[in-house]
Amino acid sequence: MALGLARKGRGKTSPNPMVGAVVVRGKAVVGKGYHHRAGEPHAEVLALRQAGKRAKDATLYLNLEPCDYFGKTPPCTQAILKAGIQRVVAGMRDPNPLVSGRGFRRLRKAGVKVDVGLLEGECRELNAPFCKFISTGKPFIILKAAVSLDGKVATKSGDSRWISGGASRKYVHRLRSAVDAVMVGIGTVRRDDPLLNVRLPGRKNPHHPLRIIVDSRLRIPADSRIVRTAAEFPTLVVAASSVPPQRIDRLKKKRVGVLVVRKNRQGRVSLVALLKELGCRGIQSILLEGGPTLNASAWEEKIVDRVLLFVAPKVIGGREAPGMVGGEGVGKVKDARRVEILRIRRAGPDLMIEAKPL
Repeated sequence: MALGLARKGRGKTSPNPMVGAVVVRGKAVVGKGYHHRAGEPHAEVLALRQAGKRAKDATLYLNLEPCDYFGKTPPCTQAILKAGIQRVVAGMRDPNPLVSGRGFRRLRKAGVKVDVGLLEGECRELNAPFCKFISTGKPFIILKAAVSLDGKVATKSGDSRWISGGASRKYVHRLRSAVDAVMVGIGTVRRDDPLLNVRLPGRKNPHHPLRIIVDSRLRIPADSRIVRTAAEFPTLVVAASSVPPQRIDRLKKKRVGVLVVRKNRQGRVSLVALLKELGCRGIQSILLEGGPTLNASAWEEKIVDRVLLFVAPKVIGGREAPGMVGGEGVGKVKDARRVEILRIRRAGPDLMIEAKPL
C-alpha cells in the first residue's frame, strides 16, 4: 500500500524521492499519505495527521527511511516520535551516504522498534533515479526505442512514423511526464522535427521535462519546432567544444539554453561529461529518445541504466534500414553487451520490454 501511494507522486517530487506511508493500529489502517511534491509535507507527516491520536502505539509502514534533518520541512523522525508510533517498518535505508541510517538510529534510540528491508527490491526500483543520483551525482538514463519485429527503427528512407502503436506512444508520454529531461540527437530533430513535450488527453498542466538536444556543431534549424517553442518549454542544446560563438548567440536570442562540453574520441559531445554537468544542475532522470548515432554513443560510453524497447508486429526489411544502435558495433557475438530482461508486457499490439545493462 505504501508503494502504491508513493507512485502517485511520480514526476512531481524531484529532487526528492517518491514516498508513501501507512499507519496501522491493530488490524485497521488509520492513516495514509504520500509526498506530493518537493517543498510540501512528507508522506509520514500526512499519514500521521490523518491518523491523529490513533497513531499512538501504532505501526508506520513506508518505503524509505524517514529523514532526520531539517530541510524545507522539519525531520520526519520528530513527527513520528511526537505521534507515539511504536514500530516502523521501512523498505530501505536512505541511499544518501551523508544521512543513511540516521533516521533509524534516532528512532531506535528513542525506543521505537524498527524493521528494515521488506520489499527492498521493489522500493529500490521505484526510486532508482533518486538512488543513483544521490549516490553518484549523475542522472539515471532510460534508453527508449521503438523497433519493428526485425529490429528496424526506420525504413531505408528514414521514415519512422509510426512504428509503435498508440498505446506505446501514450505510455511514452506518461514516462516523459515523470522524468526530469528527455534527450535526442540533432539527427532526430532534423529528420522528424519533434516537439518533445508531454501530450496526454485530459491531463491539465502536465510536467514538461527539459528538452535536451545533443548537437555537436549547433546545426539545429532556426525554424525547427524545438527552437520556435523554446520560450514555452525549457530547452537546452548541447554542443562540443570549439563551436563558433555566433551560433551560440543566435540560439540564446531565441531563448534556447546552450551548454558546451568537451568532445569524445569521435569528436562528438562526450556524454559522460554531459551527465556530470546535468547532475550539477540537479537533473536526476533522463529519457533518451535518440536515433542510432546517439544510442551508439550512449552504449559506447556506458551511460545507459535501463532499456525500454517497444517491439511492433511489423517487418520493415532492407539492408539500409537502420537498427536501434548504430556505430561500428562489436566484431564477435561473444563481445556483445549483455542485458538482464526485467519484465515483458503488452502495450496494445506491441511488446514492451524493460531491461537492465549488465
